[in-house]
Amino acid sequence: MPLNKTKKSLSRQILCTTMMASIAWSMSFTTTTANTITKPATRFTGQLYEELLKQLPFADNEAFEQAQAGFIAPLPDGGVVKNANGDIVYDLSKFNFIMQGSIAPETVNPSLWRQSQLILLSGFFQVSERIYQVRAADLSNITFIEGDEGIIVVDPLISEETARYALELYYAQRGEKPVTAVIYTHSHVDHFGGVRGVVDEADVTSGKVKIYAPEGFMEHAVSENVMAGNAMSRRASYMYGNLLPHSPEGQVGAGLGPTTSTGTVTLIPPTDIIKDNGETHTIDGLTFDFWMAQDSEAPSEFFFYIEELNALCTAEDATHTMHNTYSLRGARLRDPLGWSKYINEAIYKYGEDVQVLFAPHHWHLSGNGNILGHLRNQRDLYRYINDQPLRLANHGFHMTEIAEMLDVPETLQHDWSTRGYYGSFNHNAKSTYVRYLGWFNGNPATLHEYPERISGPKYVEFMGGPAVLLQKAQESFDEGDYRWVAEVLNHLVYAQPDNEDAAQLQADALEQLGYQAESGPWRNFYLSGAQELRTGIAELPAPDTASPDIIRSMDVDLLFDYAAMRLNNTKAGDQQIKLNWIFSDTDERYAMELQNAALSHIEGYQIENADATVTLERSTLDNIMLGEQTFEDAISSGAITVDGETSKLTDLLGMLDTFEFWFNIVRPVPLDKANPAPPNR
Repeated sequence: MPLNKTKKSLSRQILCTTMMASIAWSMSFTTTTANTITKPATRFTGQLYEELLKQLPFADNEAFEQAQAGFIAPLPDGGVVKNANGDIVYDLSKFNFIMQGSIAPETVNPSLWRQSQLILLSGFFQVSERIYQVRAADLSNITFIEGDEGIIVVDPLISEETARYALELYYAQRGEKPVTAVIYTHSHVDHFGGVRGVVDEADVTSGKVKIYAPEGFMEHAVSENVMAGNAMSRRASYMYGNLLPHSPEGQVGAGLGPTTSTGTVTLIPPTDIIKDNGETHTIDGLTFDFWMAQDSEAPSEFFFYIEELNALCTAEDATHTMHNTYSLRGARLRDPLGWSKYINEAIYKYGEDVQVLFAPHHWHLSGNGNILGHLRNQRDLYRYINDQPLRLANHGFHMTEIAEMLDVPETLQHDWSTRGYYGSFNHNAKSTYVRYLGWFNGNPATLHEYPERISGPKYVEFMGGPAVLLQKAQESFDEGDYRWVAEVLNHLVYAQPDNEDAAQLQADALEQLGYQAESGPWRNFYLSGAQELRTGIAELPAPDTASPDIIRSMDVDLLFDYAAMRLNNTKAGDQQIKLNWIFSDTDERYAMELQNAALSHIEGYQIENADATVTLERSTLDNIMLGEQTFEDAISSGAITVDGETSKLTDLLGMLDTFEFWFNIVRPVPLDKANPAPPNR
């Protein structure tokens, strides 16, 4: 086959696969069970409702003023969109029961009801000079930027029909202009699926219209959904409430947008791939500065800044909700550390000039102060989601207990835009654990558990109290059912860590499993667990991954990341510290900010009003990290000079946790390890 035909065939194959994957992602169901049964909220739900009304600042209506700013026209036909056959593919009118200004029913969390009212502020909006959006015509927004010759379309929704509907609304308000370019900010279907509703592929092929996308766009637009597409689409039906009635007892929106459309998902491959930070393109007379945000909310993503308009688009990384670092529909785990850093980079790169912030979800912000306040809180939120679960993991705590031990800092809890309407802190904290450490918590008792359908009936039979459980566990042990003994006694050991009968019988079972194991690592885990249960922890010499070679090979950015992960949120509290760092031998400069119990830094900048400027050589920092020198000694000797408040530096150092290598694995870690006393210095 000729090469050009091979390429065309591959292109069609990729397009077909992408469409199937995208349909799986956005699949919706338009029918619900006819005999839906609902019950009223209980008094306990009512008590929670009342507590939230007291805890959260519901009298603050600033977000409603922001969300209505620039309104020009409502959605035509009440937000009902049909396909060529007359079938409804999107119907916003189903949410009419969520009236603006109404009080939340007790069957809906009042904070979520408030968010639903905000996302249902639909229609055609002017964001700023030359920038317009159609909102709530799908799960996402579509943005129209007026260039010199025509319009640049950003993120054309999920379906061809909803995108065309939005374009027609733009034309009705602003007049018809040719589409000169399309921008896909990232590789999720609600940001490219409607592209054929706004542009003809022939115009793209001829070069008349360019399509810009981040590196890896095509790969990830396909790959995220294909391998687990069936399971993902089934779970998406739960995530987006597609099986629920639209009612106070059912679906009230998705938090990120109203709901998903069910029209024709399309894709036209991009013509121009953005690969590098600061890559600048003149698009229809406007200067677009692109900034990569890979592996944040999507594996392929970028921000862009329009210089002439002082307008910043942060894609889906700084919307008016806590987003998912793990999507409950199922997806690759996302990187909250990188996510936070991308926002931080945008703050430092564009923060002095930006006057408009907009995104493909929710409402825009105007004014430099409003924008920077929002971006800093979003930055700190994702930094916290990364660092604090890792800090507790390094103390030896397990995934599920970490998610229960932590909450968003109080300084962020009253920022409506950081609340968990789409993601949640609990499952995001778990995703951080899994991203770094995987599903296994290190306890060999959990290495080869029975599946729930087998263990469930056994638990019902077994759970008759410690004495009965031990008796039955012994019987199972005597029958050779060691996996079951290890699993069920793990619950008792965690409930009663000092119950030596339980510990010893579990150790016996682990030992037998070790003997039976074909895998060397499995054997080692089982036998090590048995030993610890029997004799406790022997604090032997531990392997030190922070060897001199490792320390000296780490760049300063990674060292500061490590420090940020060690930050104890309780000790940090609501303190704010700003430090400049200067490495005199390498000519590296860093700005560092502590805010909202999150420690952020960026290379190449200095803070004008910093509390202190710390000057040292990189080798001095290496010596401190290796324990060969303390900060105090280095300051006394002149190896470190501090211009400003030295106490701010020492205060910050006092907030950093140290970790014990020999933490418990088969018994619970003492809770006081979450907030240990500061080390003697």
